[in-house]
Amino acid sequence: MSERLQKVLARAGLGSRRALEDAITAGRIAVNGETATLGQKVTATDQVKFDGRLLDASELFSQSRLVLAYHKPEGEVSTRSDPEGRPTIFDRLPKLASGRWIAVGRLDINTSGLMLLTTDGELANRLMHPSNEVDREYLVRVHGDVQESHLKTLVEGVILDDGSARFTDIVVHPEDDPERSNRWFYVALMEGRNREVRRLWESLGFQVNRLKRVRYGCIFLPSFLKQGQFVELGQKEVDDLAKLVDLPSVPVPKMTPQQLKDVRRRLSKKGSGRITESSQTRAKSPKPPSRRAR
Repeated sequence: MSERLQKVLARAGLGSRRALEDAITAGRIAVNGETATLGQKVTATDQVKFDGRLLDASELFSQSRLVLAYHKPEGEVSTRSDPEGRPTIFDRLPKLASGRWIAVGRLDINTSGLMLLTTDGELANRLMHPSNEVDREYLVRVHGDVQESHLKTLVEGVILDDGSARFTDIVVHPEDDPERSNRWFYVALMEGRNREVRRLWESLGFQVNRLKRVRYGCIFLPSFLKQGQFVELGQKEVDDLAKLVDLPSVPVPKMTPQQLKDVRRRLSKKGSGRITESSQTRAKSPKPPSRRAR
């Protein structure tokens, strides 16, 4: 069975679909000794080289997918490396024998909460693409006198410098005190544009002084997961994510004992961060409050 080259490479975790299309256009990828072209299809019998390195066909066409839920603390960046030397979320993740971890969207350095990471580039691409309308939910603390009229405006939509934007839902936190200068809300939106939650509130003159992502699609931030920790998602959870973006179920392998040992050793050297048991083997986390935005 043949598949498009960029799709095969993305699924193997070698980059985003867009980055791989750029690599093909730049002539960095060859198939059977010839420079690859956009839209070209390949099979498991073809020889594929990326920047001169021969890729293992069995890995390219293997059907498996790992997904991690990571609780990002403030102060970490979501990029793979940082020119300023700041810590990144990838510093804490387990090493892979092949492929790489791909972040499903980003959180800015001052935002904490749930980040999903996967070895399946196609899954990551679909979960991030606006056309699939996978919603994200945040817990936000806002400074200012927030009125019902402001909430209505934010749901109806405002114009930002990169176009219109809106929250699909806003719910007041059950423990919020409207008499205080800082108010707590749950907000949901369908996109992941740069600093979009902050910019939406700022467009009405409010300041966001705490922001935490608590849900991405059907995956909630587990209550047991402390900052700097990650947990593997089980087969059902990964399948639920795949269903959101019309992808079939594929096997979810578990990390090997050696991978877990390596992670513990690296984190102990850093003096912070821990890993948890796989969600495939522990009890389900408590259900979120029923009043959260949906």
